[in-house]
Amino acid sequence: MAASVSKGALGVASLQELVAAAGAPGRRVVWVMVPSGAPTQATIDALGALLGPGDIVIDGGNSKYKDTQLRHLQLAAAGITLLDCGTSGGIWGLANGYCLMIGGPTEAYARCEPIFTTLAPAGGLIHVDEKSGSGHFVKMVHNGMEYAMMQSYAEGFEIIDKSPFQVDQAALAEAWMHGSVVRSWLLELLAGYLAADPQLTELKAYVDDSGEGRWTLDAAVEFGAPAPAIAAALFARFASREDNAYGLRMLSAMRNAFGGHAVKKA
Repeated sequence: MAASVSKGALGVASLQELVAAAGAPGRRVVWVMVPSGAPTQATIDALGALLGPGDIVIDGGNSKYKDTQLRHLQLAAAGITLLDCGTSGGIWGLANGYCLMIGGPTEAYARCEPIFTTLAPAGGLIHVDEKSGSGHFVKMVHNGMEYAMMQSYAEGFEIIDKSPFQVDQAALAEAWMHGSVVRSWLLELLAGYLAADPQLTELKAYVDDSGEGRWTLDAAVEFGAPAPAIAAALFARFASREDNAYGLRMLSAMRNAFGGHAVKKA
């Protein structure tokens, strides 16, 4: 907080102080950006008791859209409007701006639009729908798509790595950034990583997930939308966390049992 204050921001030490400094009742706007789940719920609960009719809360975190819909009803009971803001930009958002996907009533969006246009790069802002949760919903799907895109790059580069050809993967990734149909910001970031550590020796083959891929597949099942690439990408992350997995040992046992095929002993 001290660094922000030194650059002209008003520092506060509690939500109570924040609300008191946020302006006249009925015109206050509070942006929430904390981890999804319990931290967001606790903050929404506290703000629901501090704000009043006409005020607006913006949830800019990666909340599950169905949780957002419930929080919308919770705040609406006190006359407070909730806007859900799906935010994409990663750690480079400070330099490049954030793509913002907003869900919620048009009137509240219009009041807050100057905030959003200040943060988002040109063309990187959309009011998705008046329905609560729509901004977080499309951000969830965005992250699910990201899983599949990342998995595709990982598989392609592994095939090249295992080939008999001596390919400079960093140079290849850089070349693909110029005119190739697979060019993307993800590939640009990967090119930088490969240039610094071509064999990625500093990393373990362990990939976590923060929930959005699972939620995307939940929605795919609910709406009957096929999403095999996203599903495979999520399951690949699960597989990355297993060492000498039970299921693979079972496969080895069955192959040995029915065909007498050789197995490797532990």
